[in-house]
Amino acid sequence: MGKAIIGGTGVYKAGNIVTKKVVDTMYGQVELDILDIDGEDIVFLARHGKDHSVPPHLINYRANMMALKRAGVEYIYSTVAVGSCNENYKPGDIVVIEDFLDFTKSRPLTFFEGGNEPVRHVDMSHPYCKNLIDRFYDMAKREGLVIGGSGVYVCTEGPRFETAQEIQMFKRLGGDVVGMTNVPEVVLAKELGICYSAIGIVSNWCTGMAGEITLHDIQGTIEANRERLTQVFMEVFREGLNKDNCNCSNSLMEL
Repeated sequence: MGKAIIGGTGVYKAGNIVTKKVVDTMYGQVELDILDIDGEDIVFLARHGKDHSVPPHLINYRANMMALKRAGVEYIYSTVAVGSCNENYKPGDIVVIEDFLDFTKSRPLTFFEGGNEPVRHVDMSHPYCKNLIDRFYDMAKREGLVIGGSGVYVCTEGPRFETAQEIQMFKRLGGDVVGMTNVPEVVLAKELGICYSAIGIVSNWCTGMAGEITLHDIQGTIEANRERLTQVFMEVFREGLNKDNCNCSNSLMEL
């Protein structure tokens, strides 16, 4: 049970639920689903809750990631719904996230709070696992899943959408897609030594890019890609993984 999929909007029906596992952490209690997908047991975490009721700024990211670690998870594929501020990535495209810009404001961002613990820092030279990214590209090609490209994820606080001027600023800073959930998730995974990759599904154009943002657009574009993405994740999991081709287990530095 060393593999997991974290899903936000639109990936709740990834397989048949075999068991539910409740994990207690010092940050709170988390319910995990253990899914049987083609005979493979995979941990599934619904990021926003089963009824999609937890807004992005109130998700208990530390409890979620610690629960996955305690469940024995070492590899995570995460799906993230994103808006595009890059003219080359249109709604419906799949974008592999390779870096991020953090514009969150009020979230706990680390497990390392000092006190009796030594000061620790985490290397973010490669925030997302290079091995999982490479394996995803290879498997997507074999499965005929078209990838729009790679990009920089801008994480905002939410739950509101961004203004047109904010989007223009993010573009100038090098952002390609915008979402509300990937930070601190990616940071916490790195602190725990978990291999983590995020795959974005472009659900809409960002504010001021083209037209208006509608819930119908978001739900429709994600639904169209959900099952194919999950299939690619599962094929990577089935072929096996190791940590020989990444540095995810050795990213912590103590001072």
